[in-house]
Amino acid sequence: MTSGQFTALERVDFYLARIEALDRNGPKLNSILEVNPDARDIAKALDEERRSRGVRGPLHGIPMVLKDNIDTADRMMTTAGSLALVGDPPAQDATVAKRLRDAGAVILGKTNMSEWANFRSFHSSAAIPAYLAARRQQQ
Repeated sequence: MTSGQFTALERVDFYLARIEALDRNGPKLNSILEVNPDARDIAKALDEERRSRGVRGPLHGIPMVLKDNIDTADRMMTTAGSLALVGDPPAQDATVAKRLRDAGAVILGKTNMSEWANFRSFHSSAAIPAYLAARRQQQ
């Protein structure tokens, strides 16, 4: 993007199309739980910021996804793959999410994971594949 070959919006649109083709249709990878409904608007704002004030940080306009156990205080849920946390939005970004945003990243969505990051107990060896995460099964 530094060279001007791509804009943040073009990158976001590219990855949204890939998610649609590979995760929602096609082979249905079930890797993305949720797409940020504001990703395109965020990308547009970052493109304008790049034009008017310069680059915010090293990740300016770069789209990325986070695991579903990283809090983001936006319109996406953070559930750790569990139905128990649906409808309980985080009050603030996790430190990693805040730092990514401060560096200019576009948080494109949340990736699937096994429920509770596969933590069961200290005496359990249960493993549930990511495609069986409870939250994904309800969508």
